[in-house]
Amino acid sequence: MVTLDVRPQLLDALSALRDRVASVRLPLPLPGAPRARQTRAELLAQLDDYLVPRLKAPEAPMLAVVGGSTGAGKSTLVNSLVGRQVSEAGVLRPTTRTPVLVCHPDDHHWFAGMRILPDLMRVWAPQGEEEPLPASKRNAPRAAGRRTATRELRIETVSTLPRGLAILDAPDIDSLVVENRTLAAELICAADVWVMVTTASRYADAVPWHLLRTAKQYRATLVTVLDRVPHQVLAEVSRQYGALLTRAGLGDLPRFTVPELPESAGGGGLLPASAVAPLLAWLSHHAQDPAARQYAVGRTALGALDSLGRRMPELASAVAAQYAASVRLTSAVEDAYKREGKRVRGRLDRGAVLAGDALTRWRGYPLDTSADELLDSLAESLAALLQCAVAAADERIADAWRREPAAGALALPAPDREAAERIGMAVRRWRRVLEELAEEEVAKLDKQPAPDPDSIAALLVAALLGGKRARPAGEKLAERIGVQAAVRLRDRGGELVGEHLDQVLRAERDRRLAPLEALEVTPEPQAELIAALSVLQKER
Repeated sequence: MVTLDVRPQLLDALSALRDRVASVRLPLPLPGAPRARQTRAELLAQLDDYLVPRLKAPEAPMLAVVGGSTGAGKSTLVNSLVGRQVSEAGVLRPTTRTPVLVCHPDDHHWFAGMRILPDLMRVWAPQGEEEPLPASKRNAPRAAGRRTATRELRIETVSTLPRGLAILDAPDIDSLVVENRTLAAELICAADVWVMVTTASRYADAVPWHLLRTAKQYRATLVTVLDRVPHQVLAEVSRQYGALLTRAGLGDLPRFTVPELPESAGGGGLLPASAVAPLLAWLSHHAQDPAARQYAVGRTALGALDSLGRRMPELASAVAAQYAASVRLTSAVEDAYKREGKRVRGRLDRGAVLAGDALTRWRGYPLDTSADELLDSLAESLAALLQCAVAAADERIADAWRREPAAGALALPAPDREAAERIGMAVRRWRRVLEELAEEEVAKLDKQPAPDPDSIAALLVAALLGGKRARPAGEKLAERIGVQAAVRLRDRGGELVGEHLDQVLRAERDRRLAPLEALEVTPEPQAELIAALSVLQKER
């Protein structure tokens, strides 16, 4: 006997696990990311649409979801099981776009609310009318972490259907419409019993076998229907299908065969009651007999719970891979800017700023060049050095990211036309700080006449940025304001140069990291998933 444990602690652990799954983000295009995103979606669907609601309400009606390939005759089968046309059937494919759930009128309340499939808006036509329920009565909050596009579930009530049994006609699992395929997968995840429908001509196709293997993997309660089998080959097709099931380890699967009948043509009519009587009897028995129901429902629920022990670590591993890739992308940026920062400092020590126009201005100072002109040329040379460093860092980053699949979610660093302006503004601010520092130092001097602050600032900047070439600048600075004041001014100015370089390069680095940081790829979700699974397993 399969029994369900519905202790509050287990429900709390399951709900906490669901929240951890919903918080997972897999934005980087790693090789295994599509499968991990699908796993996340399947987990959310199974938790929201089946496990949590089933454990909260074990007495709720047994839900059998009828799924299968395009043209398998699912809608005709459902209509025939309930005794009237509740789901549209026809020759055009795909026919079933809005899923239809059929239940006994006494069970209507179980499905009218948002107990299961909370992501689907409820609509129904009372007493056979075509007008759907007004929007004011059918809107409901969506489950966090699930997509919120407007999708509908039509509810039908049929008094001929046994109490305790609900049948859901799902869209085609191989529909050309992506939304239909996605919805079909979600609906199957909500089932207590999976009813897989295939045909005599398609029973060996890959799609139905994928569902059969998935059901086996989850240990779900599964029934298969071989539909539209011509009388002439009924025995042979049934034998071959049975052999395939046995080879797949599904030999003991409840299997029903529906022959090809005139009513099957075009999908417009109802099959004779005798054609679906064995399947209806099996579903009714498992919905109404306490022991059979407990086994069918408990098997699927416990199978889904057991599958979490395998799928959650896979999802956690995908989260870890995302974070590892994020670290590699981040390291490429940080390493590139760190290397360029060292290179800039080395070039400053060698006097690289005092070159070109700046060197000409320095050689002409003070006879042919004013202090302001010298400061302008030094600032422009420093800005050019920093711009080259940023461009070189971006090239390194782009080269590293091209080798990293995860970078596909991000734009490769490209020439930034605004970088020159940002760096120029930062250099001008730094120049002004040094000018103010020189003014403050001159103001402290007890010397008449006091030196010109602009000249002191020009000599200070030249000494700081010119390396060995500007050694005379330091000597002239000491002559003008004294050795102690010159040392003090150069020490403080040197600190400001270092801080300025760090600020400029850090700001540019952070701009390159911002798109990656916006993806919010962090290590915490992996630990949270494993911890939540551990708590759940302990409660079980």
